[in-house]
Amino acid sequence: MLLRSSPSWIASAAAWQRMENSAIDLLYWRDIKQTGIVFGSILLLLFSLTQFSVVSVIAYLALAALSATISFRIYKSVLQAVQKTDEGHPFKAYLEMEMSLSQDQIQKYTDCLQLYVNSTVRELRRLFLVQDLVDSLKFAVLMWLLTYVGALFNGLTLMIMAVVSMFTLPVVYDKYQAQIDQYLGLVRTHINTVMAKIQAKIPGAKRKAE
Repeated sequence: MLLRSSPSWIASAAAWQRMENSAIDLLYWRDIKQTGIVFGSILLLLFSLTQFSVVSVIAYLALAALSATISFRIYKSVLQAVQKTDEGHPFKAYLEMEMSLSQDQIQKYTDCLQLYVNSTVRELRRLFLVQDLVDSLKFAVLMWLLTYVGALFNGLTLMIMAVVSMFTLPVVYDKYQAQIDQYLGLVRTHINTVMAKIQAKIPGAKRKAE
């Protein structure tokens, strides 16, 4: 049974790798036009959600898309009547395009999602059940800091900040990697020193490797 499931896991891993490569290309602005469209669309959607409800935003987007397609359809119909041509439906190519996902594609993306969810659940179980006391303490400190962040910003503001950071920080890091690594190394050393002191004072906090 394990041998039979192996090709599925290999295919899902390959699909996951392709998705990661596409995401990296977007975040590093390797195709400026494509990244600009994605970045601008996400920001426009998030800013719209700060002003209107989710239902209103979806309705307005649908109305905008319908206005564009209906106007174009009427324009092409009038143009064909005036020129006495028979070009047919202007969206014929798109209407005949295959849009359904095959069973293999659904299985592939399901396997990718399952792999990610299982990994996340295992990590959360490890942290909440204190498999490693130091890691659980770090996680607790992070959650404590997030309570202050949540008090200052709402969810949409945090999402906007996260999106802007995702599309700017990788490029900045790629350009100033040496300087950033130097400061991060200092911060990491300081944190490790503090955690080592805490670990030395808490019974049972020492790692098994020690």
